Amino acid sequence: MPYRMNIQEVVQETYSDLDKGLSEQEAAARLRDQGKNELLKKKKETVFQMFLEQFQDPMVIILIIGAIVSIFLKEYIDASIILTVIILNAIIGVVQEFKAEKAIDALEKLSTPKAFVVREGFLKEIDSKELVVGDLVELEVGGYIPADMRLVSSVNLKVEESTLTGESEAVEKDAALVYDEEINISDQRNMVFMSTYVTYGKARGIVVRTGMSSEVGKIARMLDETKEDMTPLQVRLAHLSKILGIGSVGICIAMFVVAVLQGRDLFDMLLLSISLAVAAIPEGLPAVVTIVLALGVQVMSRNNAIIRKLHAVETLGSVSVICSDKTGTLTQNKMHVVSSYANGALQNRSEELLRGFCLCNNATVQKEEILGEPTEAALMAFCEENGMHKDAEDLSYVRVNEISFDSTRKLMTTIHQHGKEYVAFTKGALEKVLDLCTQVRMDGTTVRMSSYEKNRILEASKKVSSDAQRVLALAMRSLKSPHESAVESKMTFIGFAGLIDPPREEVRDSIRLCHKAGIQVVMITGDHPLTAFAIARNLGIAKTEQQVITGKELDEMNEETLAQHVQSYCVYARVTPEHKVRIVNAFKKHQLVVAMSGDGVNDAPSLKNADIGIAMGKTGTDVCKQASDMILADDNFATIVEAVEQGRNIYLNIQKAVLYLLSCNLGEIMSLFLAIVFMPHVVSTLSAIQILWVNLVTDAFPALALGVDPMDKFIMEEKPRDRRESLFAHGGMIFTIMNGMFIGTITLVAFRNGLDVSPAKAQTMAFMVLSISQLFHALNLRSRTHSILEVGIMRNKWLILTMVFGITLQIAVCQLPIFNMLLKTVPLDMSSWTMVLGMSFSIILINEISKWIAKER
Repeated sequence: MPYRMNIQEVVQETYSDLDKGLSEQEAAARLRDQGKNELLKKKKETVFQMFLEQFQDPMVIILIIGAIVSIFLKEYIDASIILTVIILNAIIGVVQEFKAEKAIDALEKLSTPKAFVVREGFLKEIDSKELVVGDLVELEVGGYIPADMRLVSSVNLKVEESTLTGESEAVEKDAALVYDEEINISDQRNMVFMSTYVTYGKARGIVVRTGMSSEVGKIARMLDETKEDMTPLQVRLAHLSKILGIGSVGICIAMFVVAVLQGRDLFDMLLLSISLAVAAIPEGLPAVVTIVLALGVQVMSRNNAIIRKLHAVETLGSVSVICSDKTGTLTQNKMHVVSSYANGALQNRSEELLRGFCLCNNATVQKEEILGEPTEAALMAFCEENGMHKDAEDLSYVRVNEISFDSTRKLMTTIHQHGKEYVAFTKGALEKVLDLCTQVRMDGTTVRMSSYEKNRILEASKKVSSDAQRVLALAMRSLKSPHESAVESKMTFIGFAGLIDPPREEVRDSIRLCHKAGIQVVMITGDHPLTAFAIARNLGIAKTEQQVITGKELDEMNEETLAQHVQSYCVYARVTPEHKVRIVNAFKKHQLVVAMSGDGVNDAPSLKNADIGIAMGKTGTDVCKQASDMILADDNFATIVEAVEQGRNIYLNIQKAVLYLLSCNLGEIMSLFLAIVFMPHVVSTLSAIQILWVNLVTDAFPALALGVDPMDKFIMEEKPRDRRESLFAHGGMIFTIMNGMFIGTITLVAFRNGLDVSPAKAQTMAFMVLSISQLFHALNLRSRTHSILEVGIMRNKWLILTMVFGITLQIAVCQLPIFNMLLKTVPLDMSSWTMVLGMSFSIILINEISKWIAKER
């Protein structure tokens, strides 16, 4: 057992190296032997299995029965067409499922956790799936632990293991421990385990178990993988389809009974009723929704917004508040020092100030390139530019201990040995550092920290903060031992640096667009309120200082008071991750849909609490990413706004497809049912084969084309959609009923006109008007409020191609002898075609007139 071995024994057991790790060649060989470091997933369905699943739908089973009855009655043409329709529908379903699955696979690849591993003596970042036993891995605060490891070094390491042990408190770890007897995993303090994460400190470990051999892998073997839940929208649509199905079947039964009482042919009416039941139920809706969501997710990922949870796509369209981190999201994350304070004066750069910022720093200098967290890299660059070099200082002042930075303390402390002496340097937020200091360096001497000296420092920092500079202070203390208690006390204030992070240029336009769309933008930062306000004013987030509130002021408010005033503030300064949770909850009490961004370990609760949790792809910790619904690959606020815009468009397109399919189905039912009731002694408006043809050709493809409709240029001029809003809101139900009735009416008129010549021509005329009017009606759905000329007829090329293909196919069906025989149509003369096209196009005219009337009102 690795926890019972000392470090050297583990190195020998895994054939590793504490300095160089594994070679790339050895790692590749082990990866081939051991397999990837991942938990096994449920075996994916084959294309053939997907194909077979398409025949489990009750409506498809009814159609198959209809085909069997047709064969029994020697109606071979009817049977072959029904079976062709069934197979074509199955193929479309498989293609849609396959595309959706590929989109989700692509997303999983984009969001695969990374690991920092030492290979051949160099630290490099790799996919955690590529880790093997013997790899030497570096662990930092906020990082997911990618495999089971025996620690070989640790500094104040704490690990959150609740996913494995159920313990909510972080567990302290120590690489030096060795156990003599067998113990439970929760007591193995020299081990860390896959899927847990680091909350404090840092460490290195050697991988001892990967994938399904890990502790979490053993648990995974005992669990059955649950099926992915449908999104709320998909649930609503499935419920809607069920209701419509019951209603449609009821209508079809009633139609069959009426037809039998009228003495019509029993088999014809049975086949017609079955066909209408299948056509009337929008069984394609869930498939359309899945493919639209999947394609939308792919578009977003290309635009740097990686969607982790499918429900996020539809929720994005309802976002009414965006709470954004400042650094790197609203700003460029290109920090540089522009001012400094030491010895009581601004722009003073004392040797102690430079040394402290150089040593109390985890950035590294490699071949004149500075690597590290942006703030630390900026401070290191400042030191290097002023002649204080990291390599030389590390040799003279050897780091022997560290108290890592965390978002609650807002401090970082390092302890160094210089000769026989020890010295501690602490850097952090000015107020926090000042609270630790009893003395201050002034003009080269150490004096008592009086209220006068403290005010001098605060006044200088106020001047710097008002110029949108972030202030980072430094203090030091001499120690007798590197393990003294209460190191961060009785310190001497050295000075501070003023750093600036320029705003992203594109963010101003994005914020302006949010305000236009009725979305409130809130900036959340750990900065001084003056710094925060200066940046917020520059970006157009805040106009007055009264819109700024600090974490300290939040602490003085109870939940009720905060909820009452939360919408009055646009800037939250000096806040902690705990404050973020309270801010999210306060907004949600107003029934607002909240998007919250974050990057740290402690941001995970607020991201989970928000309706849309957004993690930073570049600077975000693994914990943060796992808690999120969306990851920003470029850490850019503008990407959030683009994702909201895309979310609105996807929901709108789904709504267009739903209303289109339902209005078409209603038109079919109307034309058939009314003709049978009121024209008892004539043939039915459409034959069963014609209904199935309409269902496949006319309905399916335009609905998919509407699902990928280009962005409506007016989409960000509307207020956010209420998440509880029905798909039929804003007149959707009336629109569907009126257009369905209109399509049904003109189909009946065409049928009645054709009856003057023959029943075959009547059916052909009705068939042509129903099909072509539905194709034209797809254009109406592009916007229910703006004219098709305003939205641009040619903008959706897929829809135009679908319409051209559909109309061409209908002409062929009518004029070519082979189709006349199969679909029971007759050729039409030019005057009949003029009537068909004129009546079909009237669906556009009636909608354009109603839009014009609505605008005039």
